[in-house]
Amino acid sequence: MDRADLVGKGVAARPPEGGAPGGGKRKGRRRSKKRGPVFAPGQPRPPAGRAEDARPAAQKAAPAAAPRPNSAVSNPVTMRSGGRDGLYAALDLGTNNCRLLIAQPRERGFRVVDAFSRIVRLGEGVGSSGRLGEAAMERAVEALRICSAKLKDRGVRRTRLVATEACRLADNGRTFLDRVRRETGLSLEIVSRETEARLAVSGCASLIDPTTNGALLFDIGGGSSELVWVDLTRPAERHRRRMSDRIRTWASLPVGVVTLSERHGGEMVTPDVFEAMVAEVADMLLAFPDAAALDTAVSAGKLHMLGTSGTVTTLAGVHLGLPRYDRRKVDGTWMSAGEVDRMMTLVTGMDYQARIANPCIGRERADLVLAGCAILEAIRRRWPCERLRVADRGLREGILVEMMTEDGVWRRPQTPRTERPA
Repeated sequence: MDRADLVGKGVAARPPEGGAPGGGKRKGRRRSKKRGPVFAPGQPRPPAGRAEDARPAAQKAAPAAAPRPNSAVSNPVTMRSGGRDGLYAALDLGTNNCRLLIAQPRERGFRVVDAFSRIVRLGEGVGSSGRLGEAAMERAVEALRICSAKLKDRGVRRTRLVATEACRLADNGRTFLDRVRRETGLSLEIVSRETEARLAVSGCASLIDPTTNGALLFDIGGGSSELVWVDLTRPAERHRRRMSDRIRTWASLPVGVVTLSERHGGEMVTPDVFEAMVAEVADMLLAFPDAAALDTAVSAGKLHMLGTSGTVTTLAGVHLGLPRYDRRKVDGTWMSAGEVDRMMTLVTGMDYQARIANPCIGRERADLVLAGCAILEAIRRRWPCERLRVADRGLREGILVEMMTEDGVWRRPQTPRTERPA
């Protein structure tokens, strides 16, 4: 779980296992439209709502490899910038957080040399108004100015800077990114839900237990939640060894901790309110693609959950009894179903002041954590896996891995053949 203005140095990460390594101003208040989940191509889809929600996500059953950022919507990049010694940066502007990672490739992964995270709540009120609010945009721009200064100070040239659900949904999302470009010099691209799901897998790949049949990965965000079934039972095609190539199906639910807490309340959450949140998310899971096959895989007991979000890292921090959140201790932690049950009971039983006082929750997440617990509980009731692994990594790490893989920084040099004597 990220912390406000977090700066981390010297944190190592590995490449994925199996790989080498908006509109004008509108008068009045818009009526909120209830959005449905977005599913993997070839699967049933909900009725069309907003135009971009109705567009096909892709033409293949599994997400494809990441395209290079278009220079018109993302920072110019230098291919193979600096080789093994060059710096790479990934920025994720989400509904709740603004996060930056700057890393340097290493032989077996990369080393994080600088990081930044701030809760900006960019998507505050978007669910009801359809627009990014002025105060939220100002908070985000302030955080992005800090990110821009870090990139300049470090001399980073190989970057990918992305925006997710809040900017995807807001009528003024693209207008806001134009403002960001003018005021900070950063050019962000709005990525699709499919890309977001794939990047989460790329970032967490090394935490999937290779002795199992795969994992059900979930990323509970501020405005949307992605679920991805990574199936290790299917043989990988030759030259397609990345974990993201093992995605069997995925779905993006139009619900996150910010949007759910805004609808149901985040401070005073009674048991009835909590169950109402769980029920809302459970309804969205009914049409998950290939659900029957996933049911069978979970029942066999050879599938584990992999969670990447502030919700699961919070539960892990509480589970470990940390006096202060420590990413190094949380990332990769295994929790049994019983341990998750106990932590859910403990956290959901806290009142608002107790959540503020907890060192692994704090004031900035105290009104959001129960919404995240409700989303997690809905997933666990639908697919009761016996084990959950916690990931304090995700989209940013996925971006870094894909850029470095694309640049061939982990590619072994070919040994020249020696001519045999005649």
